[in-house]
Amino acid sequence: MKKLLLYRRGGLGDTLLTFPILEIFKRKGFYTVAVGNTDYYKIAKAIGWADETLYEKPVGNFDLEISIGLDGIYPFPKERIWIVEYYLKSLGLSEPFSKKLPLEGYDQSPIKDKVVLHPSSGSKKKNPPLELFTKIEEFFVDLGYECIYLIGEADSWLKSYVKNYVEFLDPFEMAKHLKSAKLFVGNDSGVSHLSSYLGVPTFVFFGPTDWKVWKPIGEKVFPISLELECSPCFPNTCPEKFCFNVDKLFELLKRHKSVGF
Repeated sequence: MKKLLLYRRGGLGDTLLTFPILEIFKRKGFYTVAVGNTDYYKIAKAIGWADETLYEKPVGNFDLEISIGLDGIYPFPKERIWIVEYYLKSLGLSEPFSKKLPLEGYDQSPIKDKVVLHPSSGSKKKNPPLELFTKIEEFFVDLGYECIYLIGEADSWLKSYVKNYVEFLDPFEMAKHLKSAKLFVGNDSGVSHLSSYLGVPTFVFFGPTDWKVWKPIGEKVFPISLELECSPCFPNTCPEKFCFNVDKLFELLKRHKSVGF
């Protein structure tokens, strides 16, 4: 059996965007070894797309080694192309891939049938004012839905601002809980990527980052952006952050036809 090594360091979202590579090569009959954050690649192993997950590159012979980084496929495309398409094009792959992770969720979960709010990310520069999410919470509560804030590994700051929250520090456990959510609203973050990939209707706010490049995988993902001429600008964001105008973003969310489920 041929062996593939896929190497990608990065956050949860960065890692999830490499899953189609593993899926395609696994379908081709390869034994797949994923190297990077093993807590993230644990999801790929659970669904059968990764045979092994390692934190460091192993010493051994592989029929194909794919490295995403400065020493391999450059992780930032020069053109505004979806990053998944960029990876596959760079590898000469044209095969289809799943838009939904084949992962079973929990029957019972504290977020089951709730609107999940995640106003955080791995970078404060990608976070709109918390006021946006409090307005969204009030909006959905008025519609009769229960809301809950999700706190992950980079979101402990939220505990000082909200009371109705649930915390999942393990990405695999988070995934199995998220599967049961009614709807998800978040920022350009790894948690938003995970929600979308699980098939949950997912709304993602993009301000200084480029939604055309970093859009999550999923059939029910809805990027929300003001599409300003000065965007994208990450990481060189301006102090005013006009791209995160709370009222305008809130109106875009409310007007979206999928908000009514």
